[in-house]
Amino acid sequence: MDFDKLRKGIGAFLLVSFIVLSMATPFQKYVSIPKQIVLFQGQTAHVPVFGSTHSITTNAVSVHPKEKLAITGEHVGESDVILQMAGFPMKQVNVKVLPDFKVVPGGQSIGVKLNTVGVLVVGHHLVETEQGKQSPGETAGIQVGDAITHINGRKIEKMTDVSPFIEEAGKTGKPLRLTVARDHQTFETTLTPLKDKHDQAYRIGLYIRDSAAGIGTMTFFDPKSNIYGALGHVISDMDTRKPIVVRDGTIVKSTVTAIDKGRNGSPGEKLARFSTDKQIIGDIKTNSPFGIFGKLSQPIQNGIFDKPMPIALSTDVKKGPAKILTVVEQDQVEAFDVEIVSVTPQKFPATKGMVIKVTDPRLLEKTGGIVQGMSGSPIIQDGKLVGAVTHVFVNDPTSGYGVHIEWMLHEAGINIYDKNEQKAS
Repeated sequence: MDFDKLRKGIGAFLLVSFIVLSMATPFQKYVSIPKQIVLFQGQTAHVPVFGSTHSITTNAVSVHPKEKLAITGEHVGESDVILQMAGFPMKQVNVKVLPDFKVVPGGQSIGVKLNTVGVLVVGHHLVETEQGKQSPGETAGIQVGDAITHINGRKIEKMTDVSPFIEEAGKTGKPLRLTVARDHQTFETTLTPLKDKHDQAYRIGLYIRDSAAGIGTMTFFDPKSNIYGALGHVISDMDTRKPIVVRDGTIVKSTVTAIDKGRNGSPGEKLARFSTDKQIIGDIKTNSPFGIFGKLSQPIQNGIFDKPMPIALSTDVKKGPAKILTVVEQDQVEAFDVEIVSVTPQKFPATKGMVIKVTDPRLLEKTGGIVQGMSGSPIIQDGKLVGAVTHVFVNDPTSGYGVHIEWMLHEAGINIYDKNEQKAS
C-alpha cells in the first residue's frame, strides 16, 4: 500500500514538474524553434534560445551562441545543429544551405499583349435567316470560353484564318469540322454556317477574339538568364472570366497617365498607354496563376534598386514594415511604405501567401491604396525581395493579397534549390 502511495506521489511530482517545465520560458523557446531552417549561402538566421552551450555536427554552417542563436550558411549542403541546455541535448535542427541567389526587382509599368491558342469564343449571336434566327455555333455545342484550334484539320491562329473556311462552307454546303479546346481537353464537332438574309453573308453565330491587351507591373528579372516574372496572377479574358491560354505574346513599356482612385466597393485602376515607340522589351511564354513569364530582350532598370537583391523564402517572410515598388505617375518607379499584416508560410506553390496594407500617406492620397495595374509590384522587406502584390480587397482598397516570390521563381522555371544536394560531413 505504501509502495502504491509512493508510486502515485512520484507520478504526481513528475506530472507537476512537466507542467511547470512546459510553461517555463526556456522550454517554450526551444519548442518554438523549427525542425528545419533553410538558408541561402552567406545568409544568417536568428533563433531565440536559452543557455549558451550548443554544438554542431558539421561545418556547413557556423553557429554563434548568444541570446539569439545566429546560424550562418557557410557552404552549400545540409547540417544538423544540436542545441543543448546545461549539457543536455534539447533539440536537433536540420539546416539546409542553398546556393546564393539574387534577382533584380522591377516596379516598372508594362503593357501586355497576348495572343491566344486558336480563337477564343467570347459570345453567341443569332443569324437572321429566311427560316428565323439561329446560332450555328450554339447548335454545334460550342460554349463561351471555348477555343477553336483547328478547322477541317487546319491550325487556326487568328481571326482572319476563319473567314475563308466559312465562305467555302457556305458555297459548298459542307459543314465545318472544328477542333475545340475546353478546360484542358479537346473535342470535335461540326458546324454549318448560315446565310444572313440582310447581307447574304454566311455566319457561324459566334463572337471570337484572338488577342488581349492590358497593363501591369514588372516584378523581377534574373540578370543571368534575363527571365522575368510580372503581375503575380493569371490574365483572364474580360468577357469569359476564364484564364487565357497563351500562344505567344509580348511586353512593352507603358506610361501611367492618370489614376482612378479606389474606394470601398469600387477598386480603382491605373490609366496608362503603351510607349509611343511600342518597343518590345520581352516575350510572354506562360500565363499562370502566379503571373506572366518570359524572357527580356534587354535588361531594364527601375532607378531605385538596379542591383541584384537577395530573395526570401516563404518561411522567412514575417509580419511588419515593408515597401512596394510601383509607378503612379508617368514612368517613374517609386518606393512606398506598406505593412505585411499576415503571412502564410507555404511548403508548396500557392497563391495568397500574405496580406499587405498600404500605410504610405502619399500613396493613399494618390490611389486610395491598391489599384488595378499595380499587380506585380515587388514587395521588399529587410533588403530582400519577398513577393508581389496580386489582388485588392474590394471592400478595403488599402489592403490586398501578395504572392511569395519563391513560387513566382518556381513558375518561371528558375531553380533556386540545390539540385545536387550533398550531405555535409
